[in-house]
This record gives sequence, structure tokens and C-alpha cells, in this order.
Amino acid sequence: MDDCASSRPALGLLLRLVHQQWTQAVDAALEAAGFGDIRPPHANVFTFVPAEGIQVSELTKLARVRKQTMTQAVEELEQLGYVERRPDPSDRRGRLVFLTDRGRAVRPIAVAAGRQVDERWSALTSPAEIDALRGALQSLLERLQGEAGGRREA
Repeated sequence: MDDCASSRPALGLLLRLVHQQWTQAVDAALEAAGFGDIRPPHANVFTFVPAEGIQVSELTKLARVRKQTMTQAVEELEQLGYVERRPDPSDRRGRLVFLTDRGRAVRPIAVAAGRQVDERWSALTSPAEIDALRGALQSLLERLQGEAGGRREA
């Protein structure tokens, strides 16, 4: 029996649709706060830039995206005033990405929006179901990452 005829939707489809709901809620909160120029691919930058800065190549690894994708996101955010690039004091040829004041203002809004989504979803289901979902996804992710790490070492 193919997936279309199945009564159970594919897990990948469900994950994508739930993720879209999450993204729309966070995007709406950012737009309401005056950050309507942020696009979903930019989240990979905001999520992983530490206070001490980071090279694009390291951002690429952490976000698990192509270097071209990350470079484009950083360039767009730099043009919008959310990040700046400065010389890396430990690597003459390298440059570090830092969040600007405007960029640092995004995180608390996105985090608060995420908490609101958690609360809303917990109210629609139950806190226990959301905790179980979070635990199952975390466990699966750790195993997948461990499996990928093992393949790289072999």
C-alpha cells in the first residue's frame, strides 16, 4: 500500500506541517515587534551566534546547512543590520559574525513566542503529551547524530 492510500500520514509530512505552524507563530511575533524582515533561513544564524562571535564555516556545521546557504543568510542579515562581521583575532584571514544590538533584540522575542507556542500546544493536547513529544524527538535526534558521527569516524 502506498503512502497516499495509507490512513497514517508520513512522519516527515507531519513534522513539516507542525514546523510550519511553529514558524508562522514565531514569524508573527517577530513581525509584531518590528522584525518583519527576518525570514525562516535567518533562524540558523540567530540560534547559533555566541556573544564572542563565530566564523561562517562553524555556523554552517552547527546549523547543518550548506556554506552557500549560511553565507547568504549572514549577508542578508548584515545588510539588514542584525549582524556584523569583524576580523577574527585568532585567524588573520577569518572573519567572525556577531549579533548587533538589533540582532540581540530578536532572541528574547523569538524565545517568548516559542514558549507561547509550547503553552498553546500543551493546552490543545496536554503538557504530558508535549513533554513526551519533546523527549522522543530529542532522543531520536541524539541517536541520529550519534549514528552520523560514528559513520564519519569509520
